Amino acid sequence: MSAGKLRTDTGSTHPTESFNGSRQPKNKIRIRLKAYDTSAIESAAREIVETATRTGATVSGPVPLPTEKNVYCVIRSPFKDKDSREHFEIRTHKRLIDIHQPTPKTVDSLQRLDHLPAGVDIEIRLAT
Repeated sequence: MSAGKLRTDTGSTHPTESFNGSRQPKNKIRIRLKAYDTSAIESAAREIVETATRTGATVSGPVPLPTEKNVYCVIRSPFKDKDSREHFEIRTHKRLIDIHQPTPKTVDSLQRLDHLPAGVDIEIRLAT
């Protein structure tokens, strides 16, 4: 077997060739959501999934990723009593949504989502 070729169970040497022999590229859109508020991230994920399914794409997710927890320790008084401290934490909730075989209509409708909740960071990647 040569170094530059991938061999699958079907005997195909092309990585995007499926079992029936058709050459269809495996396109995928991966969306990562981050937010401090759980209700905001859930409503944003629901809106994205509804938009993608309405345009005819297959959706897997939203998959909850581990919550990142940052704890900050603050001294209560400005210059005295170092033993008296307060702890504050910020939790960052994350979700992952994969959209398989998106159509141009799917990409267009995802770019026009204007009414998503504030405070949700959305990262969209096109993976092949």
